[in-house]
Amino acid sequence: MRLTADYHTHTVFSHGTGEISDNARAAKEAGLKEVGISDHGFAHPVYGLTGKVLPEMKRLCAAAESETGVRTLLGIESNITGSDGSVDLKSKYYDSFDIFFAGIHKFVVYKFATAFKIAIPNFFLSKLKSFKPSERLVKENTKTYINVIKHNPVDAITHLNYCCFADAEEVAKAAADYGTYIELNAKKTHLTDEELYRVAATGVKFIISSDAHSPDRVGEFGLVKNMLKRVDIPVERICNVDGRLPEFRFAEFKRKAGR
Repeated sequence: MRLTADYHTHTVFSHGTGEISDNARAAKEAGLKEVGISDHGFAHPVYGLTGKVLPEMKRLCAAAESETGVRTLLGIESNITGSDGSVDLKSKYYDSFDIFFAGIHKFVVYKFATAFKIAIPNFFLSKLKSFKPSERLVKENTKTYINVIKHNPVDAITHLNYCCFADAEEVAKAAADYGTYIELNAKKTHLTDEELYRVAATGVKFIISSDAHSPDRVGEFGLVKNMLKRVDIPVERICNVDGRLPEFRFAEFKRKAGR
C-alpha cells in the first residue's frame, strides 16, 4: 500500500515546525500527488489560525505547488466547539479553503454549555485511564460528532475518539450517510481495534493522514500500517492510497453553491 496524498499536515502557521514549502517538498520526496496544509482552527487561543494569514497561506500554497509539482491544498483542522454541531470554520471563510476537516481538541474555546458537558469531562477522563466514561458522556460526544457531520460540509473527522469517548460506530454511520471520511491518523492512537472493526463494518470510507507536525513526517503512516495488519479493511475503502484520490464533500458543496 502506497500513500497517494497526505491531507493533514501542520506548519508554522499553527504548531508545526516547517513552512508550507517544506511540507510540499517532503510530499514530493515521498512520491505524493497532493498534500494538504491543514493547520488548527480559529478557536484555539494559542495555535489557531486567524483570518489575516489566509491570503498569505494561499499565496504560499500556490508557490509551493509551482515549485514542486505537488498539488498543495489549503485546508483547516477545524475545532468542534458545540454539541449542536458548531465548528470554528464559518461560511465567510469557505472560499479561502480547499479542505475542511473537523475534530474534538483540548484547550479550545468551546460554547459555555459544551465545555461543561463534554470538553472538561473528556479531558479529565482521558488522563484517568482506570475510569470509564458515563453513558451520558458517550451519548453527548456521539451526538456532537453526528451534528457536526449533519450540519457542515466536513470532508473528514480527524482522530475520532482521541481524548474523547463516543460511539464510533454511530459516528461512522452518519459519516457514511453524508459522504464524510473517517481519518486513520498515523500520529495518535485513537480507535481500538474493536472500534475500528465496528467502524469498518458500517461501510464508511477512510483516508489515511500523517498528522505531521514536522516535514520529515509528511507521508509517514507506520502506525496505521500496523493497525491494518490487525484489522482488515478493504483497500478500496481507503481513498488516498495506490493512486486513488478522495472525492471531497467540501469541494462539491462549494461547486454546487457557485463558490
